[in-house]
Amino acid sequence: MATKKTAKQAKKSADKDTKAISSRQRALQKEALKKAAAAPKPKKKPVQAGASTQPKPPLPKQHLDKPGNEGDLQLQPKFLAPDYVGSGKMQGMIAIVTGGDSGIGRAVAVLFAREGADVAVLYLDEHEDARVTAEHIDDEGRRCLLIAGDVRDSAFCEQAVAKTVKAFGRLDVLVNNAAFQQHAMRLEDISDAQLDETLQTNIGGYFHMARAALPHMHEGSCIINSGSETGIFGSQHLLDYSATKGAIHAFTQSLASNLLPRGIRVNAVAPGPVWTPLNPADKNAEDVATFGKDSDMGRPAQPEEISPAYVFLASPITASYVNGVILPVMGGPRG
Repeated sequence: MATKKTAKQAKKSADKDTKAISSRQRALQKEALKKAAAAPKPKKKPVQAGASTQPKPPLPKQHLDKPGNEGDLQLQPKFLAPDYVGSGKMQGMIAIVTGGDSGIGRAVAVLFAREGADVAVLYLDEHEDARVTAEHIDDEGRRCLLIAGDVRDSAFCEQAVAKTVKAFGRLDVLVNNAAFQQHAMRLEDISDAQLDETLQTNIGGYFHMARAALPHMHEGSCIINSGSETGIFGSQHLLDYSATKGAIHAFTQSLASNLLPRGIRVNAVAPGPVWTPLNPADKNAEDVATFGKDSDMGRPAQPEEISPAYVFLASPITASYVNGVILPVMGGPRG
């Protein structure tokens, strides 16, 4: 009888404790809701976290014909990184940058030159943009070799690497950056021709260039691939493009393991939205005006904000122990 009474008392005590806990949690909830209602609503505005103030939406309403010439943009992308001071991190090195005529590729080529590298710039047919890139490399006191052609063509990739080695005597760094992008509202809207263009440019071209470059690379050389936040999070209307960027990330990590015994590092940079000719040559003018608005920083990056990441990965001084990394440069955890 005494045991039964004790059990009842224990149950009553437990019920009382749980009611007290529930009551305490409801009080905390009520207090939190009251504070939330009284708090001023935060107004999202573009974040400026660097040495220079960068452009923010609204951007010019403009659409470019593909492949997109940087010289035709009403708002010119910022690539010179005037606050970046070179310190010889790539002194005497030789680099190839595909898609180096404009956008991220141009910014990377210029900073490589500022750090002491000679650069071969590969591009499709944007001759005027490529000439401007070459002029800025020359201004940095380094040599530039311009090579026009299509990275989808493995024969062109072999020839481009051979021309680079003939002109400069060696090859230390390959930056795979050339890309094709075209939005589509539905999977059914992506034709076989578009799929082939995207796959063969974005992943086929990377494969061709790496295969062509490797016989000329040595211990201490490196390959850097341009990935994307879309390869991590996907993108609703960039189905084929996102698929190739995911493939680039997997290719990077696989090749990094494959080449490690040869002392050749392989990494990738995964940018968020960046103001380059790629998007105005894809989206309609209305959408271009708000490009990057939904990113964590409320604006697109400028190429000069992305290029130092490539210098970090390319230099044996800063990244000798960095291999197989997908380096996110997205302005936040989700771009």
